[in-house]
Amino acid sequence: MNGVFVTFEGMEACGKSTQVKRLKRHLEAAGRNVIAVHEPGFTQIGTAIRHLLLHAKEGNAMQSVTELLLFEASRAQLVAEVIRPSLAKGLTVLSDRFYDSTTVYQGAARGLDCAFIRMLNEAVVQECKPVMTLLLDIDVETSFLRQMRRVRPVGGRDRMEQLPSEFFEKVRQGYLETAKAEPDRIKVIDASREEDQVEQDIWERINALFR
Repeated sequence: MNGVFVTFEGMEACGKSTQVKRLKRHLEAAGRNVIAVHEPGFTQIGTAIRHLLLHAKEGNAMQSVTELLLFEASRAQLVAEVIRPSLAKGLTVLSDRFYDSTTVYQGAARGLDCAFIRMLNEAVVQECKPVMTLLLDIDVETSFLRQMRRVRPVGGRDRMEQLPSEFFEKVRQGYLETAKAEPDRIKVIDASREEDQVEQDIWERINALFR
């Protein structure tokens, strides 16, 4: 793979989407060809899976293992259809969520078998692994307050956002433990600060990556 793959992780309303857009602009201004993707979704198949996972009323009866497999299915399509071909062409790929989300949400928070999740992740992504993951860290209270300030479409919060605070405490701890286990890849960013400060911190990390 000739391209560079960078992923963004974190809880709801941590600022991932905003910072992906800002980093994309920075990199394009520096002359790099960049594509920004997100999970779940982005492909046609992934978008259909996203609706089932997050918005369809049928999702209310979803089992945790079903949820896990649907996230992996969306990722498999994204890797095969977009990420792998883009990296092969030498593009820089920025992804709003990737396999660390599954490790944390379905593993640490849902309590599914971590070895099984690792096996699925390896089978789905194969050689398409991020060289850097930016973990935008905020506490649960800040996440909930930011979500309340969001302008939302009719229908309100999605299925994952409606989960209780105890679930998201496990999510945050899962992320921090994952970062502790892989400090060379995962860089923890204090996302409770102003967006410009977070952007500058990210840009410094990325500049170091490309040196």
